[in-house]
Amino acid sequence: MSRTVIHGGLVITASDEIHADVLIEGGRVVALAAHGTDAATGWSAERRIDATGKYVIPGGVDAHTHMEMPFGGTLASDTFETGSRAAAWGGTTTFIDFAIQPRGGSLREGLDTWHEKADARCAVDYAFHMIMSDVNASSLKEMDKLVSLGISSFKLFTAYPGVFLSDDGQILRAMQQAASNGGLVMTHAENGLAIDVLVEQALARGERDPRYHGEVRKALLEAEATHRVIRLSQVAGAPVYVVHVSAQEAVAELARARDEGLPVFGETCPQYLFLSTDNLAEPDFEGAKYVCSTPLRPEEHQAALWRGLRTNDLQVVSTDHCPFCFKGQKELGRDDFSKIPNGLPGVENRMDLLHQAVVDGHISRRRWIEIACAAPARMFGLYPKKGTIAPGADADIVVYDPRAEQIMSAETHHMNVDYSAYEGKRVTGQVETVLSRGVPVIENRAYVGHAGHGAYVPRGTCQYTD
Repeated sequence: MSRTVIHGGLVITASDEIHADVLIEGGRVVALAAHGTDAATGWSAERRIDATGKYVIPGGVDAHTHMEMPFGGTLASDTFETGSRAAAWGGTTTFIDFAIQPRGGSLREGLDTWHEKADARCAVDYAFHMIMSDVNASSLKEMDKLVSLGISSFKLFTAYPGVFLSDDGQILRAMQQAASNGGLVMTHAENGLAIDVLVEQALARGERDPRYHGEVRKALLEAEATHRVIRLSQVAGAPVYVVHVSAQEAVAELARARDEGLPVFGETCPQYLFLSTDNLAEPDFEGAKYVCSTPLRPEEHQAALWRGLRTNDLQVVSTDHCPFCFKGQKELGRDDFSKIPNGLPGVENRMDLLHQAVVDGHISRRRWIEIACAAPARMFGLYPKKGTIAPGADADIVVYDPRAEQIMSAETHHMNVDYSAYEGKRVTGQVETVLSRGVPVIENRAYVGHAGHGAYVPRGTCQYTD
């Protein structure tokens, strides 16, 4: 069995920063030892990676992606092959995508379809959540089976009437089922019925530009739905995880519930931390590039999100990576903002943007690793196999250069999309080498991985509620 030693770097986990060498064998971390000690100098290995002056961090865990997702008559432009490769380039070694229950079909049917899309195509490891778009007696019963198969989280929507929306009764039933089987209900919290009224009224007034997407999807309607799903989860006696939190009013609802001691969790995404309604208002339809739901908010909301990440009222930063090309896809809504496919590319940018947040003083280095690696792994039953560097953990490890500078651009990114949401943004820090289960995928800024290396990972239940 081949052995690898990563030597000379600063190992950063959610709990520690130590100058240590890392010994890898059989795809797992075997030992850590302080630089220069007899233990470290005595290790023999076929491969040695010099990390002097670099960080040695766990591979990122992106708990929210949508590869090849059907939306509004088109498909997200990243396949599992291209999207997983881009993830690796950005230092993410595990992603959790969303399988979708077809309306009128079973959960298993949706899961099988997504397994077929991903099987033997991924460069890094992956897992699945389940979107429930048809909550009924049969699909509720199926939830138990899926938990036993390692699909332990279920997403329900208070938005998108006629496509994904579940009513309060259906959400309550799913939460009750999750309370009994250990599953975690995730919610897209926006009042979709009210939003549809506002969309119709805006279009009737001739308001068709991308910026109106943000104006009709009001922060108060995100806060209202967040409050509602929290109270439903309280009635059900179940935990709830609110995805892509964007508004300060929604953060306040989460903070209040957590202060009450409720098992309520929230994620936000880089786009809400670094972009704003100013982007949605860019002229010549450029704002369409930034249409996603929940929408980008005015810049003043960012302070509440950063504070929530520091105080742990928000636990996770995921990407909600759901890319659509500007040409031919975003353009579907050129005359009607409600027809612009919702979603942004970001799976490749997350680790670097969050390191920039360390540089800017928003978060600490350990908190960077917590929100990007350890917390998502714990939240979705992957820890300590994923999300840390410790004996027994998978050797998903990134050698990260904290001083390298880069300019984000569609010219240089590896996502299969024709624009960057962060075009021209200068950031400090860059991935240098990436190991997935001990195997190099990125080596000295060159891709050496292959489709099919990435394996499906069944998950346990949420480790914050066990």
